[in-house]
Amino acid sequence: MDQQIIDDVRTWLDDVVIGLNLCPFAAKPRNENRVRIVVSHAQTAEGLLDDLQRELEHLADTPAAELETTLLVIPDMLEDFADYNDFLDAVDLWLEQFGWEGELQVASFHPHYQFADTEPDDAGNLTNRSPWPLLHIIREESLEKVIAHYPDVDGIPERNVRRMEALTAEERRRLFPYLFG
Repeated sequence: MDQQIIDDVRTWLDDVVIGLNLCPFAAKPRNENRVRIVVSHAQTAEGLLDDLQRELEHLADTPAAELETTLLVIPDMLEDFADYNDFLDAVDLWLEQFGWEGELQVASFHPHYQFADTEPDDAGNLTNRSPWPLLHIIREESLEKVIAHYPDVDGIPERNVRRMEALTAEERRRLFPYLFG
């Protein structure tokens, strides 16, 4: 089961995030095998925070040349986006409480991701729709370096929304099969 979950996330990463160039910084670490995908079977907030802490420590203790980023996949809880979104508040407090601010940050992806002030079926929500709920742990130093050399970082979200809006129904079914199952 874990291997299928990891394969689902890799396919999404390769076909959607990198394939559609939603994150122009993702291809290099993926091609260099510096993206860690870990499945958490936590079923409580405390258990998931423990798993997150282990992954934060693992990433912080491993040189970026070996490991750039971690995707913590959550198949056994937080299926409801509202619950997931509420849990992100605990993640932010965790980062602050344990002194990770300025070093690591967490980005959020979920099968039912919905940005504020959007309708559930707005194409722009697809930019953050992953096959499973997940927490993406990012090194801030690495992010700052790539952003400094990217010509229009502020234009990325708008460009990504336009890309999602341009997908045909067939492309959406192929790229996001977990939304149409």
